[in-house]
Amino acid sequence: MREFTARFASAEEIADWDRHVTANPNGGNLLQSEAFAQVKGQYGWKPLHLVYETADYSSYNLVLEKSFPLLGKLWYMIKGPDVAGAEDIPGIAAANREFVSRAKLGVFAVKVEPDIVDSPEARAEFGRAGLVKTFNLQPNDSTALLDVTPDEKQLLRTLHSRGRNAVRRALREGVEVRNVEGTEENFRAMYALMTNTVEAKANVQVREYDYYRQFWTAFISRGQGRLLFVYEDGVPSVGAFVINYGRKGTYKDGGSLQRRNQYGDSHLVQWTAINQLKELGITEYDFCGTPPSDRLKDTSHPHHGLGLFKTSFSKTVTDFVGCYDQVLSPVRYKAWTLAGEKVFRQLYWRRHRQQFY
Repeated sequence: MREFTARFASAEEIADWDRHVTANPNGGNLLQSEAFAQVKGQYGWKPLHLVYETADYSSYNLVLEKSFPLLGKLWYMIKGPDVAGAEDIPGIAAANREFVSRAKLGVFAVKVEPDIVDSPEARAEFGRAGLVKTFNLQPNDSTALLDVTPDEKQLLRTLHSRGRNAVRRALREGVEVRNVEGTEENFRAMYALMTNTVEAKANVQVREYDYYRQFWTAFISRGQGRLLFVYEDGVPSVGAFVINYGRKGTYKDGGSLQRRNQYGDSHLVQWTAINQLKELGITEYDFCGTPPSDRLKDTSHPHHGLGLFKTSFSKTVTDFVGCYDQVLSPVRYKAWTLAGEKVFRQLYWRRHRQQFY
C-alpha cells in the first residue's frame, strides 16, 4: 500500500489550480476545477484545496465543505480523489484521518466518488479502507465514454450505426451547427431547451436558471466551455454546452425542442463539438450520464431515453464506483445518517429552493 500525506494547497498552487488538477493521474475532472469551485462557493459550500503526496505522484483535489450545528464538518470530495488506482484508496483514507486529527479540522465524514471503474476488486479496496457505500450523487457515475484519438473518418466509423447514420444524414441534408456567444439571450434559450427535454424525458428536476448562468459563464470565461445551437425557423431547436478540461471533453448540458424537422440534428451537434474539442487536445469525450450498464434496456429508468441517444455514439457504458463515505466520527456520522442529512437537506431547500448537493 502506498503511503500518502495530506495538506492544504499553498496560495501559489491555488493560483495555478487547473494546471495541477489536469496533471493528476487520471487527468482531473471538470468538477475539480477552479471554475466549479467558484460556482459552488456561491451555493452554500466552502471550497478547499487538498493535496495528497506519495513517493510516485501528487494529486490535487477540490473539497467542498459544509458545517452543521453539533455535528461538525462534512467534506465532499466531488469526483475525487484522483488516484492511480483503487489500491491507493486505503492510503488516501489513512492520510485523511491523520490530517483531520492532526490539524483539528472537526470533520466527521469525508464523502468521496473517484472515477475508478466499478469491479469486485475495487469494492474490496474501498472495504479495506473502511469506507461505506452510500447513494450516488453525480449523473455520470455511469456514463458513455468515447475515445476520440482516431482521425475524423476512422472515428466516425467507430460510432454505433445509429449515431453514424444520423450524423451522415444531417450532413447530407445541410443541417447547420453554430457556435454562439455566452449572452443572456442564448443562456435563456439553452435553459428553456434543457428544461423542456430533461423534465419531459428524464423525469428529474433541473436546477434554477441562475446556477446554470453562473456555471456556463465561469467555464466560458476561462476558455473551457462553449455553447452550440441548431436553429429551425430562426429559433434554437437543439443546444449543447460542452467543456474541455485537460485531455477530457464533456457533454455537460443539452436540450432540444420535442418536435423538429431536421433529422440527426442533435447527433450533428455532438459530432461537431467532439471535433472542435479534439483540436484543443482532448483524447476522451464523456457523454455525462446514462443508466447503469445492467439497466440500459430498462424503460422505467429515468435516464433511459438519454442513454439510448448517448450510446448511439459509444457502444458501451462505463460504471464507476460512485459515492462512498469515510467515517471519521462514528457517533456523529450515525446521527447524520439517521436524521441529520435528511433534516438539513429539507431545511436548505425550504430556505433557498436549491439542491443541497
